[in-house]
Parts: sequence; structure tokens; C-alpha cells
Amino acid sequence: MALALLLAIPTAAFAQRVPPHIFVGSATLDGTTAVDGAAVTAWIDGEQVAATHAAGGEYTLLVDQEDSSFSGKTVSFKISGANAAETATWAQGEANLLDLVAMTGSGSGGGTGETGASGAKGDKGDTGATGPAGTAGADGAAGAAGADGATGPAGAAGAAGPAGPAGAAGADGADGGGAIAIIALIIAAVALLAAGGSYMMGRRA
Repeated sequence: MALALLLAIPTAAFAQRVPPHIFVGSATLDGTTAVDGAAVTAWIDGEQVAATHAAGGEYTLLVDQEDSSFSGKTVSFKISGANAAETATWAQGEANLLDLVAMTGSGSGGGTGETGASGAKGDKGDTGATGPAGTAGADGAAGAAGADGATGPAGAAGAAGPAGPAGAAGADGADGGGAIAIIALIIAAVALLAAGGSYMMGRRA
């Protein structure tokens, strides 16, 4: 391919300037084929010296000059601004097959790099201060009444109470017979006299 490109360049053009160094090959960015239109550039001594666009994952880049000041210098490459790992030494009229592989973030002012591994878990922090008390919750609904408990055993008998007041006087009895009362009175009198006589007799004796 490189030789065919060289043959396609008009000989008259080389009569007026130094033949370029031609690079052809594949272009890969971030592990995948570079999209159509991706910029592929060549750099020498920190300056861009050539540019082209990728098509179908391939590129063709002519690095030329008006004199031979590039001879022996290192050529580096970029794909969409990302540095390619490959380099070459510029030589007048040469053609090289060079597959370029670049990673985003490798260029000057490149994009964000890959996320690093998670660090070790840190120590547990101190317990924070107690927060303010929350507002009181709403009263709950009243519960259902419980079932009646079983009847307890009978208590012990209490002490006897005080005597009650005397009752009212009874009604007078009926009068007894008058003759019987007189006889009883006489008998009582005789018994009294007999007793008195016996007492006196005893005194005399």
C-alpha cells in the first residue's frame, strides 16, 4: 500500500521539495476502531507537522517539509488529541505501515482518566449529638373492656357487735286472787313469829 501511494504522487512535485515520509495503518482509540473523521496528527519537537482523518478505521498521513531539517527526528502521533503509543523516525521519501493505538487521557490536557479502585473503609466516626425530641404522637383509640374476673372467696366472720339497748318494760301482769294472797300473808307472818321465837329461846338458853 505504501509503495502504491508513493507511485501515485506526481514526480514533478518531488522536483520542487523534499519527498515526504508517508505513514499508513489502522487507528484505534480506547480499544476500539477510530470513528470516521477522527483527527490523526503527526508531531515533531512539540509542533504539529501533518494532519488527516481516519476512514474505515484506517489513516494515511504524509509528513513532508521544504528542506531536510526533519531528518532523523522522532515523529509522534495523536488520535483525536490522545497520544498514540507508537513513534517513528522521520526519513526522506520513506513509507511505513504503522498501526496507531491511543487512549483517551494520554494527550496534553486529556480527558478524565479511569476511576481508581475504592479505598479501604474508614473507622467508624464518633456518635453524633442527640437530636431534639419529636412531637407527641396522637392518642391511640380506647381498648375494649376486659371480661369480669372470677368471684373471690367469702371473708371471715366479723367480731360480735355491742349489746343493744334494754327493751321496753313489759305490761303489768293480771291481779291474783285476793283469798290466796291473804292466806299467803298469814303463813308468812306465822313463819316469821316462829323464827323469832326460836331466836329468843336460843338467846335465853
